[in-house]
Amino acid sequence: MKLAIIDANILTCMGLQRIIEDIIPIAEISIFPSFEEMVINHPEDFMHYFVSSGIYFEHAQYFISQPHRSIVLVYGDNYPRLSGLLTLNVCQSEKRLIKELLSLYGRMSQNPRNHPDADRKNRDGGDSHDTFMHEKSGAVLSPRETEVAILLAKGYINKEIADHLSISLTTVISHRKNIMEKLHARSLADIIIYVVMNGLIRIEEL
Repeated sequence: MKLAIIDANILTCMGLQRIIEDIIPIAEISIFPSFEEMVINHPEDFMHYFVSSGIYFEHAQYFISQPHRSIVLVYGDNYPRLSGLLTLNVCQSEKRLIKELLSLYGRMSQNPRNHPDADRKNRDGGDSHDTFMHEKSGAVLSPRETEVAILLAKGYINKEIADHLSISLTTVISHRKNIMEKLHARSLADIIIYVVMNGLIRIEEL
């Protein structure tokens, strides 16, 4: 799965690239600071374009012709509203950004028009979501660790988890350490992605 991030803001590109790689490990992500650089790199090969609002509207004719491939990166809620336009607000907390990305990914995965490589996907017998589930399921959490992971994803702090599960704060901290190690998680964001992508909670519960 090839994805393109088109934005002159390199920090936005790098942060978004990391989160997308966590959600879709098989994704091959290319970063372009301009539309011109993207179009000389076989744009037809990209399944989706994550494109800054400025670049999108400068080259609207191209992206409007690719409505199911284009996701517009916006900074806050003040942007022109267009019917059917997929947007991603990059000016929000990491947890909310991940929630939006997971929701977007779910919608995109259900639409066959998004997949220029649909034949290959069918031959492989699965999609990127299946691959993610398989890879992450290799690090199996214990039932109690799963409970802790779910509560962490929902926003509970250590003390609240201890009270909710009637265990000590030290035990919660130990479980949290084990979860991070088993999932090779770098932050809470990785735990959120794990519990949602493995069907342990719904996106709406975050």
